[in-house]
Amino acid sequence: MMTDRNGPEAGAPGVKPRVLVLANQKGGVGKTTTAINLGTALAAIGEKVLIIDLDPQGNASTGLGIDRKNRQTSTYHVLAGEASLAESITETVVPGLAVAPSTLDLLGVELEIASERNRAHRLRSAIQQLSAPEVSEPFTYILIDCPPSLNLLTINALTAADAVLVPLQCEFFALEGLSQLLKTVEQVRSALNPDLTIHGVVLTMFDPRNNLSGQVVADVRQFMGAKVYETMIPRNVRVSEAPSHGKPVLLYDLKCAGSQAYLRLASEVIQRERALRAA
Repeated sequence: MMTDRNGPEAGAPGVKPRVLVLANQKGGVGKTTTAINLGTALAAIGEKVLIIDLDPQGNASTGLGIDRKNRQTSTYHVLAGEASLAESITETVVPGLAVAPSTLDLLGVELEIASERNRAHRLRSAIQQLSAPEVSEPFTYILIDCPPSLNLLTINALTAADAVLVPLQCEFFALEGLSQLLKTVEQVRSALNPDLTIHGVVLTMFDPRNNLSGQVVADVRQFMGAKVYETMIPRNVRVSEAPSHGKPVLLYDLKCAGSQAYLRLASEVIQRERALRAA
């Protein structure tokens, strides 16, 4: 495994993890696939990565091979105040990549904490309490996989995050969904998290044979400019197959087009992080 990288020194004392939230209120756009495989790619270049699964469906947990019976402490318990984030962390088969798994219990947590004053800050507080003595090595990146809706779970993620990474499927209504998400990000920025930024938009399920895909790419690049990553994730059958084997596609088939795209995306994310720190 490579350890030379441009991020902060993994395990260095006092390193605050960069918290990136993967959000889009539309389902089926590649949020979970991107969380799993970007996390794996970052770990492969030496980062220490935690994926926080905030989707009640728990697909990020399943896709990383975490059996449902091994999720006794989940993100539900963290948000409900019954456990620390450190207590929920489960190691994955990928060296350097851990997950805080989710269960269907998360469906009810919104009602349980709705009347609490700190309801939007639950996850932020949990991440701040993730102190070095509780984990073998401090994390350098935390990726949060959100449900396909702009509910209290997503608001918690946006409130806790440094930046938003938006997976966007190359389909007809892509820009419409993006506009709605950007409004929500702006509302969270003004009311809850003034430092929140858009890290970038990653175009997923790109099919070069499809004229519509090309038009969507052109429209999104015109609308969002430099915020759109150069890397596009192609529509790739190996990417679709990998979760059923409980593996990231980078472990399932490293040489396929999808795996190579996620490695390039990780490199781009690191480059943007370096530029942000230099600014």
